[in-house]
Amino acid sequence: MNSRARKIAALLAVTSLSAGVFPILASQANAAAYVTTAASATVPAVQPANPQIEAAIRELNSLGIMQGYADRSMGEHRVISRAELATLVYNTFGLADKTSEAVSLADVSDEAWYAPYVLKLAGLGIMESDNGRFNPQSPVSGAELVQVISKAMQRDVKSVQHWMNALGSETASVTRGETAVLLQTARKAIPSAAAQIKSVKALNAITLVVTFDKPLTAADEAFAKAQTDLAISGGLTLTNMPRLKTGSIATYIIPTSVQQAGTAYTLSYKGQPAGSFEGSGTKVNMTAPTQVTNDTFEIEALKENGVVDYGYIISAYSGGRGANAFVLDDNEQAGGRTYQVISSMQARQVVITPAGGEPMVAKYVPFTQSTDGKQEPKFRLPEGAALTPGVTYTVSSDWASLDEASFVAESFDALQIANARAVSETSLEVTLAQDPGDELFSGRSITLTAPGGDTLTATYKYSSRKGATGTFDLVNGQLTPGTVYTVTPAGGWAVASSVTVTPQ
Repeated sequence: MNSRARKIAALLAVTSLSAGVFPILASQANAAAYVTTAASATVPAVQPANPQIEAAIRELNSLGIMQGYADRSMGEHRVISRAELATLVYNTFGLADKTSEAVSLADVSDEAWYAPYVLKLAGLGIMESDNGRFNPQSPVSGAELVQVISKAMQRDVKSVQHWMNALGSETASVTRGETAVLLQTARKAIPSAAAQIKSVKALNAITLVVTFDKPLTAADEAFAKAQTDLAISGGLTLTNMPRLKTGSIATYIIPTSVQQAGTAYTLSYKGQPAGSFEGSGTKVNMTAPTQVTNDTFEIEALKENGVVDYGYIISAYSGGRGANAFVLDDNEQAGGRTYQVISSMQARQVVITPAGGEPMVAKYVPFTQSTDGKQEPKFRLPEGAALTPGVTYTVSSDWASLDEASFVAESFDALQIANARAVSETSLEVTLAQDPGDELFSGRSITLTAPGGDTLTATYKYSSRKGATGTFDLVNGQLTPGTVYTVTPAGGWAVASSVTVTPQ
């Protein structure tokens, strides 16, 4: 072990002795020493004036996360430094065993009490350095605090900012007390494999809200496992994975098959009883269907009508939804307005009936719920079927109510493929003559025919569209370099005039 490693190990050993090990600062600018007296394990006699801060400091101190100063105060009103923040975050999220990159910081000496914490957070990319300098005594801004905690716990920034806003701080720099409160909240939001259900309620005919005592781990959120773990009586099933609500600690939006109104359902989690709820007969309020291609139509829902797609209010998507992302409280309210939530459309279907004809089942086209900035999930007719121009079609559903259920079909020109190019031996980009302005690639395939007649099939990679170009991945075989493949749309969704691709 080299000299630097021995010094870091010694410092870490000291800090792990007990909850009574306090780094004490003679002033904001001086390095810390350590004391280990039994009396120092408690919060100092001078208590914080803010009860919320007091409670947070007591908790973090009892856990050995937050220490005091030489004057036996906790310095709750002091502006927190970057070195102190690094220490608190290191302890809060148990980062000791995390593998990090080796970093060199010109202004952090081996002897500094904060060295192991600063080096770890910088090496993990949780806290940034500026041209090799960490600036350990610089004050921490609210924006920096949010970013650091978001990275440390791998939670979306919008949720952490929501918790930060609850502090009501109006200063540019944050105090140790405010940091303690935010870290106390963040600790509650650390995922746990032992999470248990606290409450469950039906929001509408296809949506549950389930609150746990801790967030689920990524493994427990996975659809296949969640389907098994979350068992519901009466044949009701999950139709997609649970999604954590933005700004919540551990509240999930969970889509289900269509509930029977008034039916009493029981829920178990990992084999243990977890509560009951009454099935909802409330259908999702949609406006009207609109045709988008010869075999596809969309059904619009409007936020101004108090309906919101779950993509705008869940933690997993908040970073990519820009100004459309927001936080709903426990009563599904924001800005004094109550919202109805559209959960995942995965496996959803509706019935579409032509005037004087037989009804058909139209299935949801994956990843089209709100991909173009609008709430317009798309549905496609059975393979080979098409809407007949001039015929009136009526859409009905057991999970949605439509203000206007009918539309008259029109004739739509097929999309035109302008060119294609191979980007790997199993993937290619397809470009249309015009930007469709929407996810009209979704669910589509193309056929690649070699000169000898051998064929390959490639399907659209969901959400890959950039303007007029989308990525298609092969589902069988690989492209052979130098072979000229003729590109043909499968199923007539587009036309391609003499389009070829030759992988290099």
